[in-house]
Order: sequence, then structure tokens, then C-alpha cells
Amino acid sequence: MKNLITALFVFVCALAQAQTPDTTLCFARRDTSDLRMDFYSAAPDRGPCADSLRKPVVIHVFGGAFLAGRRDQPTDRPWYRELADQGYHVAAIDYRLGLKGLDLKPNLSAVGALMNAIQMAVDDLFAATNYLIDNAEALGIDPDRIIVSGSSAGAITALEAEWEICNRMEPAAVLPGWFNYAGILSFSGAILSLDGPISFPQKPCPILLHHGTADKIVPYGRIDIFRKHFAGSDAIAKKLAAAGANFQILRYSGNGHEIANLMRRNLPEELRFLEENVLKGVHRTMDATLSDGAIEKPDWGSLEFQSIYNGSVTLE
Repeated sequence: MKNLITALFVFVCALAQAQTPDTTLCFARRDTSDLRMDFYSAAPDRGPCADSLRKPVVIHVFGGAFLAGRRDQPTDRPWYRELADQGYHVAAIDYRLGLKGLDLKPNLSAVGALMNAIQMAVDDLFAATNYLIDNAEALGIDPDRIIVSGSSAGAITALEAEWEICNRMEPAAVLPGWFNYAGILSFSGAILSLDGPISFPQKPCPILLHHGTADKIVPYGRIDIFRKHFAGSDAIAKKLAAAGANFQILRYSGNGHEIANLMRRNLPEELRFLEENVLKGVHRTMDATLSDGAIEKPDWGSLEFQSIYNGSVTLE
């Protein structure tokens, strides 16, 4: 019995250690607070870049409605390590929570507040990106293969960042002129435009979209208020198709916002997308509708936008 307890203790300790980052780095200072990233180093002899000294890196932007969440969320950490074990560095980053503490009303002022929060997060993502580019040699990163993954608010941040790059918007000017992301993994994301429908005058990087068709928090389709447009994955896919982009969309029929938490469950398809579409540049498009009754539907998956911001529920 004593040997069994000892073995179990060793196993639990090893599991906990495997899920901790290899290092934590400060990449920016904002509003007197340090923004940090947890860095998980790629296994040196695994994945499509096994023979390369410089590996691709996945920047992950956590979810939480721009008012909650953190870079080291326990449910995400096993996924970071699994990506690292497959040959990808992972940088799980902080960003400022622009809606934390605000009392939002369902009116046009809320749109402005949301846009401000999104831009704050995008600016912090750009800062993390520049840090990785500047320290690419020390960290063993290929700066031409920087990928962004995002869940919910993080997916909005990732898609908004790529849209700003493709439209040469002023915030994206902080990045090197040659730079674009190598790929985007979006889990329940959208793009908010305050100046008409979205477009991609510059062809975007390969994008993998996941979204529940019944999502009541981040729109699956599109919400239009005058010239303000909140375009979800379905609307984005139409624009990407029109632009001849290299993209895939997985539509989860009848599912809600729980798809934002699907990263680990869908790892095999993510790895295939990363290897073929992103690293090899294969134009492998896919538009699939899935009906999967095995996907867990937590209580928060069916929440609505208003219930999060009127204080009736907490995400902390």
C-alpha cells in the first residue's frame, strides 16, 4: 500500500510539473502592470519542424468576455503542453481586461466600450508578437511562423488583429512591415467593425474557425447596427471565401458558446491544419457542419451576452 501511495504521489507531481510552463517572461508594461507570457518550449525532436533549430510558436489569447480569465487557466494548460510535445512553442499571454468593472447597458455606448476593450487586447497581442520577434533567436522561434490561437474574447482578439493587419490599420503599424501571422486558430470568435462591413483587401493568413450555430454570446452570423458590424464566424467565412483565402470552418450545429473551450478536444484537426495549411502552405479548404452530441454543454455555454455584462452571472 505504501508503494502504491508513493507511486501515485510521484505520478501526480510529474503531471503537475508537465503542465507548468518552462519559463514566464515579461513582454510589456501597461498601466503600471506587467504583462507576462507563460512559455512552453517545443519538444526538440517532434513535429513537422523536428530538424529545425527554430520552431513555430502558437500565441494563445484566453477567453473571459474581456472582464475575466487568465493566461494560466487550469483547463488550458494541458493543451499548451500537448502542443509543445508536438513540436510547437506556446506563449500563453496576459492582456488588459478592458470591460472589467464596467456596468454595460445594451445600447450604442456598449459597442464603443467593447471596441475599446478589443483594441486594448489587440495592442497587447501586438506587443507580445514584437517581443517574440525581437527575442526569436534566444527562444528558438521562427519569426515567419508565429500563429495566434484564441478562445471567445481571445478569438475576437486574434481575428481582429489579423483584420487590422490586412487593412493596414494604424494599430498594426507597430509590427514590422514584412510581418503577418502564419495562421489563426479561432474558437468562437468574431470581428467588430465600426465603419461598415468587414473586408480583406490583403489576403489573410490561413484561418481555422470553430463556432456553435446557437452561440448567444459571440454571434455566429452578423449583427448590424447602422455602420457598426459584429461579424461572427459564418459572416467571416463568406468574406474569406470571396477573398480566395486559405481557410476552414467547422460549424457545430445546435451548440452554443461551449465551442470556445474545444481546443484540446479538437487537437488532431488543429495539428493537421497547422502542418498542412500553415507550415506547408497547402490551400486546403473545408466547410463542415457537425452534429456532435458528445460535446459537453456546461451552464455557461448557453449564457447570453446581456447576462454576462449586467452582473447577473460572474465569470471569475
